[in-house]
Amino acid sequence: MEICCSGSPSCFEFAFDYLGWINKAFRYKFSVAINELKKEVRVLQSFYLYLTKCRRRRNRETCLEQDEEKNVTSLRIQNLIIRRMQDLKFACSERLIHSCSPDSSQIGSELTRFRESIKLFFETHIKEPCINFLLEYYWLRDPELVIDFIDSVSKTLAKMNGLHFEDLVKSLMFLKSFTRLAILRDVKGKQLIDLLIHAEVIAINALHLASIWWFDSHRYGHKVFSETKFRIARLIREKINPGDPRVRETYIHVLTAAKLSRSSDISNLEKNKHLVADFMEYLVSNIMELLESCTNTPVPIMNQMLKFVEGLRFLTILLRHQEKFKELCHEMKNLIGVVACDAAVVIFSLSVNQIKEGLAKETDLALFHLLKMIKFIRAEVTDPVTSFSPFGFPRTNELGSMDFLLENLKELESCNEADDSIAFPKDQIHSVLEDLVFLRSFLVKIADQRNRNGKLQALWSRVMEIGHRAELAIDSIVVGDKHEYLERVARDIQLLRTEVLETYDITRHDCGTQRTNQKSFRIDSKRSIPVLNEVLVRLDDEVKTIIHSLTRGSKLLDFVSIVGMAGLGKTTLANRVYNDPLILNHFHILARCTVSQAYSMHSLLVQLLCSISSRSPDEYLKMDESDLAHKLYKLLKRNRYLIFLDDVWEIKAWNLVERSLPDDANGSRILFTSRIQLQFKPDSKVHHLRHLTDEESWKLLQKKVFGKEGFPPTLGKVGSQIAKLCWGLPLTVVLVAGILANTAEHCWEEVAKSLTSSIVLDDEDCMKTLELSYSHLSDDLKVCLLYFGAFKEGENVLVRRLLWLWISEGFVRKIEGKSLEDVANNYLKDLVDRSLVMVSDQRAMGGVKTCRLHDLVHEFCVKKAKEENFLHVLHSRNDRFVLTGQSNPVRVCDRSARNLRIWELMLEFPIVRSLLLSKGHALGFWLPKLLRVLDLGELEFGAYFPMEVFLLAHLRYLALHSRGVKFIPAAIANLSRLQTFLLRGYFSHLLLPKTIWNIKTLRHLWTTYSYAGFIFPVENLEVSPSLDHLDTLSLAIDPSSQSLQKILTKLPNIRRLRCKMPASREEPTRIGDGILVFDCLSQLESLTLNSFVGYGFTFPLNLKKLTLFYNKQPWSEISTIGMLPKLEVLKLLDYSVVGEEWEMKEGEFPSLRVLKLRALRDFRSWTASSDNFPGLEKLVVHNCQMLEEVPSCLGECPTLEMVEVTWCRESVASSVKQIQQAQKDMGNEFLKILIEEEACSENLMLEKYPSIEIDWAAL
Repeated sequence: MEICCSGSPSCFEFAFDYLGWINKAFRYKFSVAINELKKEVRVLQSFYLYLTKCRRRRNRETCLEQDEEKNVTSLRIQNLIIRRMQDLKFACSERLIHSCSPDSSQIGSELTRFRESIKLFFETHIKEPCINFLLEYYWLRDPELVIDFIDSVSKTLAKMNGLHFEDLVKSLMFLKSFTRLAILRDVKGKQLIDLLIHAEVIAINALHLASIWWFDSHRYGHKVFSETKFRIARLIREKINPGDPRVRETYIHVLTAAKLSRSSDISNLEKNKHLVADFMEYLVSNIMELLESCTNTPVPIMNQMLKFVEGLRFLTILLRHQEKFKELCHEMKNLIGVVACDAAVVIFSLSVNQIKEGLAKETDLALFHLLKMIKFIRAEVTDPVTSFSPFGFPRTNELGSMDFLLENLKELESCNEADDSIAFPKDQIHSVLEDLVFLRSFLVKIADQRNRNGKLQALWSRVMEIGHRAELAIDSIVVGDKHEYLERVARDIQLLRTEVLETYDITRHDCGTQRTNQKSFRIDSKRSIPVLNEVLVRLDDEVKTIIHSLTRGSKLLDFVSIVGMAGLGKTTLANRVYNDPLILNHFHILARCTVSQAYSMHSLLVQLLCSISSRSPDEYLKMDESDLAHKLYKLLKRNRYLIFLDDVWEIKAWNLVERSLPDDANGSRILFTSRIQLQFKPDSKVHHLRHLTDEESWKLLQKKVFGKEGFPPTLGKVGSQIAKLCWGLPLTVVLVAGILANTAEHCWEEVAKSLTSSIVLDDEDCMKTLELSYSHLSDDLKVCLLYFGAFKEGENVLVRRLLWLWISEGFVRKIEGKSLEDVANNYLKDLVDRSLVMVSDQRAMGGVKTCRLHDLVHEFCVKKAKEENFLHVLHSRNDRFVLTGQSNPVRVCDRSARNLRIWELMLEFPIVRSLLLSKGHALGFWLPKLLRVLDLGELEFGAYFPMEVFLLAHLRYLALHSRGVKFIPAAIANLSRLQTFLLRGYFSHLLLPKTIWNIKTLRHLWTTYSYAGFIFPVENLEVSPSLDHLDTLSLAIDPSSQSLQKILTKLPNIRRLRCKMPASREEPTRIGDGILVFDCLSQLESLTLNSFVGYGFTFPLNLKKLTLFYNKQPWSEISTIGMLPKLEVLKLLDYSVVGEEWEMKEGEFPSLRVLKLRALRDFRSWTASSDNFPGLEKLVVHNCQMLEEVPSCLGECPTLEMVEVTWCRESVASSVKQIQQAQKDMGNEFLKILIEEEACSENLMLEKYPSIEIDWAAL
């Protein structure tokens, strides 16, 4: 590799290439020195570029000497690089020649000398007077040279470390885009020259500051570092943003010239529209920084500014959207350029004080006209009503979505105009509401008939389409769009109502007598699905348990159900029981039938009779239902019988045959299999069929693939892995076995890698199984199940978040006397009972904490949701085609969230109502204004709240991740429909504005970080409205301010409350000085108290769960808690109680089921009696290092199911083992004991590591 000596910049490129080669050749031994050296060479390269390209500004003889000096300096830079690279190359050559020698110190020395030479050069030749002289007498002048120099400086600064350099690079990129815009808009003469000189001066100063920071901060330390950082900030603030009036004047002169220019070369704008987009992105960034620093901006001004920002973002995306921009006329394209110039003038004229105190009249007028122009451009691009495809609306839960629309319309109709910034056309809304109520009643009437009548089906689709269009039109008015949309839709609705009246009058006579159940459509019998062989791979104890239930117990007719999802082997297990010798000997008569989904009383009776009698089925088929029922009754009378009803979907099937079955009190039984837990009798026995273990799956797979031939040992490892991937589903095992039976053995590894259920889902029979389960769900449950497709495969979904999402989406119907959360929880329970959703973790107080779908079901949900246009899941840029065509994506879930091309397509589907992100990325895209649900995933917000969301007037659910936000602006009041605000991340407490009391719909204000909460404003609480619907709250409050009681009175229906006392330097108030009263919260069920040291508490009698952190209560206070009659869960954690002895009193904790004790550091003695904890099911003792033993009376507790002990003494473990033995003596063989043996020793963790002091309060 030869070193170039020509004077061209190639010597720098050689240096970079050769340094990279050294790094690799010597295995990155010198990587730190080389990386630092590269940065220094880049600084030198940028100065070299300027020195060689700049020309004399004034033609004066006095400059000739300086010309020579400038040329000599550039030559010295070139020679320095060449000379030092030659020496470095020689050192490397010597090391390679003597490769046997391990010594490479010469290379390290040469790298050091190289760096010292550069540093010395800057100290000697690149001083501040030199920079000032260059700026006084020289310039680049040529626009392209200025842009090249800015690029060079930006690349150099980008390699530097530090946030201040990132900001400086962004500012330089603005100057570049501004220069490009000026050239594009044909700005010439003095205005352009002034801008070029300004950009050049900024770039050379930025480079000089970078060199000072790099070379001098190592010598002079923090002082130089801080001073340089300050100078960079001032350069950005005054000379780029611009704070200096002279700079602002330069900018405005350029922008005025650019606006007045009417270049006819639109093709040039089309080719370079990205330059305008770059400039507008900077404008957005500039104004957002300005708004973020305005903490007390009046809401009307903030709203106006946010609409301005949102409009600029829209235009930025439009400029980057090839197809949409191309469709615009020439005048509209030119208008975008004018808007960019006018917007810049307004932004450069703004200041923080102006925004806080009110906009100047001329600024306010300019902003008003800008918003009108942006609205005019937007109307040409997006029309949410006319762009709506009639083929693309969601087809799931159509009546439910219509009900949701009607409910929202009723709220809008009754809204107080004085409270809203938009004057709604209430008369039109009332008319539309009346017509839609009529059309909805029509849909109910034809629901059972439409599938058999093409005309009714077409009308159904048109009614749903017009409903969606009406919703879009009205919701668009709420966010400030035209009223004309609604006028068009209202006329169409009236016309459709007339047509419906005529059509229904004709068709109802043809269809009215043919009533049918909504679920009675025909699907192939389950017997067509691959099932297990009669030899079931499962533990025999399940068979024994069911046989015991059938042959023992009450003499009255009783029921036994086998419940589980499709493919678990319910029928196979039931068949084994049915044919077991014990059953055959015990019952006189056995009869069976398959019910399935499509059934009739006649077919059920025929099947039962044929299974009993040897007569021909034809004989029974000729008989009517009453004769068949009588015949069956006579056969069964005075006999002990077992009736096996397979695949039952609803209790109605049992009701049809019940009267044919006598009850002679002789021990007769009914055996059911079902995917749903059906309650035939309050005390009927239900056997939930478990999944196969990995070993059982492995045995079944071997049998299905190779039968009796035996499994080749070479396939043992991969075969076992595949069996494990079947997740314990026998049907899945069977289907995978079918794949393996037709796959070469050397390809099994590939099957294992790709086995994410997609292979199984390709099987038609498996699709039928899942389709059958899905089709029998109610419409409400269908949308709830499909929503799981928004979560990642295999993800354990937090149930609380899931239910909040369901509610915000409008899936949950209001039921009198029940909260929406309770109704949603019942929906989930129903899905679990149907074996479609699996419980991952349960709550201590009962119920589901996390749940998940089997991969098979998840894949089905994703595909079905896509088919129904219910949900679109994006994984990469290859999925962008999903968002085009005739579909109207209403819910979009993005798994990568890094593909900005996808978000540019927002212009093509502005009607998105739900946006769920997974990973973090910059919030640089335009948020659709009609969003109801917005989850920003892991996108982190630093010091400021994302104000873009405040324009989303329909938002009901907002979730975001914070790492430094300390307050929420007052403009959050714009989100008047917000129900859930979920805050993730680790952060300090968050101050809410006074306007939070105006969001009357709030249900959940929650933080995932348990040591942080929301701080409510306490000013004028007496006149603030109550948050009557608030159900769940993370609260941070200082009780010494006496504001807690006032705030609690504003939250009358709170059910789950977590309170944290903010850290204070003051000494805590002692017990007796303050009692925190919570008994005013009559609905409170769960309460967590953290860091309320020195306070006492009173609790509501309805409290079911109590968690205490670091409150340092005496044990006497716990005895008070023990008298709460409904308390089921108590957690005493991390210094929540102090004192050595807990002596329990008689009658305490009558309803307690779960007790957890953690990190009670001085807790030594625990005394209890046999009447304490009469219902205790679970005890957890963790890190109670001084505790001597657990009370032996727990051995007499009849309900105890689990005891878990970790980080405790051996004596504690011994006492637990004694309790286990006592339980065994009582007949409880199922008590689970979990003990960490290593931690349970006399050598406690604190004794092992005495220097470690754990701050439990900070955890």
